[in-house]
Amino acid sequence: MACRHVQMFIHLFKHEKKHSQLVGILFFYYLPLSVSNLNFNHKMNTIFRTALLLLFLLVYPISAWSSLSDTESTSKLPRGKATPQMRTAFNQYIDAARLAGQDIHSVMIVQNGQVYYEKWMGEGEENKPHILNSISKTFTSTAVGLAIAEGKLKLTDKIISFFPDKCPAKIPQYLADVTIKDLLTMSCGHETDPTKTIRNSEDTDWIKQFFNYPIKHKPGTYFTYNSLGTYLLSAICQKVTGEKIVDFLRPRLFEPLGITNVHWEESPQGINCGGWGLYLKTEDLAKMGLLLLQKGKWNGEQIVPSKWIEEASTKQVESRPAGVTPAMLKMFKMTPENSDWLQGYGYQMWRCRNNAFRADGANGQFILVFPEKNAVIVVTAHLQDMQAELNLIWNYLYPVLQ
Repeated sequence: MACRHVQMFIHLFKHEKKHSQLVGILFFYYLPLSVSNLNFNHKMNTIFRTALLLLFLLVYPISAWSSLSDTESTSKLPRGKATPQMRTAFNQYIDAARLAGQDIHSVMIVQNGQVYYEKWMGEGEENKPHILNSISKTFTSTAVGLAIAEGKLKLTDKIISFFPDKCPAKIPQYLADVTIKDLLTMSCGHETDPTKTIRNSEDTDWIKQFFNYPIKHKPGTYFTYNSLGTYLLSAICQKVTGEKIVDFLRPRLFEPLGITNVHWEESPQGINCGGWGLYLKTEDLAKMGLLLLQKGKWNGEQIVPSKWIEEASTKQVESRPAGVTPAMLKMFKMTPENSDWLQGYGYQMWRCRNNAFRADGANGQFILVFPEKNAVIVVTAHLQDMQAELNLIWNYLYPVLQ
């Protein structure tokens, strides 16, 4: 009887690897009960228990338990050894950020596929997902690119075609002309970002409200940072794929990169917010940055089309900071020489100075990609002046990227 029980547990351990630890615990809990049914004296019971324990460990040693269940430990990026010059620059950056009152939560620097620096501070924790704010947009853009690659979407598709029941009775021409590409490039024609107005409205149908928001400029000609436009992209992806973008991306992006515990906020209509609301860990962001750097290739496999990464990270339109009109640029004395928000915009990604590009999110979240340096810098934070944050990166970190 006991032998049959042992065989059963070994079979379960082999074939239920996802629950191997639970099987092991049940084995050692149940083993004494099984053995007690045998007519052994106390000494023989002890010998039999020991023999069964050794048999179990021989088949599957304890070291195998964690390796089967701990996916994160096996999916970390390789670590490299920073040069003394790098370490000095990294420490100077942290000191300068602290002196400037910048509430940095984490920093990770990857070059040539290896992590050379990582640090968590304040509210930042290595294994705790961090709110990404608008970095979420780059993941939404990636979902769009994958849907296009699978023939489910085209850049030229008109957005009203996906939700004819949400359109106003009389459809304005500019609304009729808005395409997927216009949403990707923040140039659907809105004069101002409708996100706050729509989210604060009692009407929870964000798509319908978006279609009723005035479009004052010809689509494709006027840049306005527009988070609700990214929400529309999420809704469209969900419509054509039949699943939320977090689920659509799971087997295509998150699992290949070893990204787990993904959480993405939803609208009242049950659609991932798209333009915000994604939570990931610092190393997850570094992996995404590395994927962008490698033009969609991961471990030798092309998981996102290289053509899409190239288009998404290339300047498609002129850009401005969120909430800043062309007339305000002179007032704030903003120029391409001193602002990383005037370098151009791709598909839900910004161009930067130093021939870099980035995903960024409010309050200091960054994935910075440096093709010429084969490097990625990730920062999470809680601060207001993101240009000052970037300036410290340019002054201290960028120069030591070899």
